[in-house]
Amino acid sequence: MAQFGKGSSKKGKSSYIGAIIGVSLVLFLFGIVGWFFLNLRKTGDYFKESIQVHTYLNRDASKKKIDSLTQYISSIPYANRVEYVTKEKAMQKWNQENDTTWKQFLSNNPLPESIDFYVKADHVEKDSLDLLATDLQTNFPGVISEFQFPTETVTKVSKFVKTVGIIFLIAAVVLTTLVVFSIDNTIRLDMYSNRFLIKTMQMVGATRWFIAKPINRRAIINGFVASFIAVAAVYGCILLVEKYRPEFKVLHDNNGLMMLFGIILIMGIAITLLSTHRAVIKYLKMKLDDLY
Repeated sequence: MAQFGKGSSKKGKSSYIGAIIGVSLVLFLFGIVGWFFLNLRKTGDYFKESIQVHTYLNRDASKKKIDSLTQYISSIPYANRVEYVTKEKAMQKWNQENDTTWKQFLSNNPLPESIDFYVKADHVEKDSLDLLATDLQTNFPGVISEFQFPTETVTKVSKFVKTVGIIFLIAAVVLTTLVVFSIDNTIRLDMYSNRFLIKTMQMVGATRWFIAKPINRRAIINGFVASFIAVAAVYGCILLVEKYRPEFKVLHDNNGLMMLFGIILIMGIAITLLSTHRAVIKYLKMKLDDLY
């Protein structure tokens, strides 16, 4: 009897380890795909927030009105890196990006002053920027000569980000479904190897709750361990990629990663617990002959 208990204990531990490894691998793959999704979304935001908006000023605009406009734009929650560009700064930028042969033909600086700034990704839409232009020109009449942003670029980037977002949303639903089924099958195989032990406990008079309680507790622990291993493996891969490909550090999103790791943890524990409990109840309801 002692030998039987010892053998069952070893068998149970090996099956638990196998289940933990299987669940960890599935969650690891889910985490890697999730990280790719975060990078793609962050890449879209990065390109959006690299689009500069130019507010060109009238030549006769007073310094006081220009300062007021600069402060107003700086106070807009979604405006970033607001810069007042004087004629001298505009000429320096032009000379850095273009040739200087124009100096041979023009003695005066023809470039206008402007207030340049960037916009947060959520507001880089043609309609949003058009509304902003209307707002600025209404509140500061006679100060702004032209509100300019690359319309075609904004439209294309916005369309690309939305398309990719929809594709990845569909992929995420499909992947989540596959993860759920994969973990469920792994747990069912693990519980299948313990079906006679579960039935034996029922036959000697143990109640359903008495049998399920320790197994459910073990399922929660196993799910947590599997999730922790998966999170550690995903984070390790991210650190390796960022070490050897430093450009990925620009896309590093701590909030997004914390959310992803939280999802992995919840999925690992919840699916493991539900699958285990369902399997226990299933074997308790089956007849002994049906277990063979």
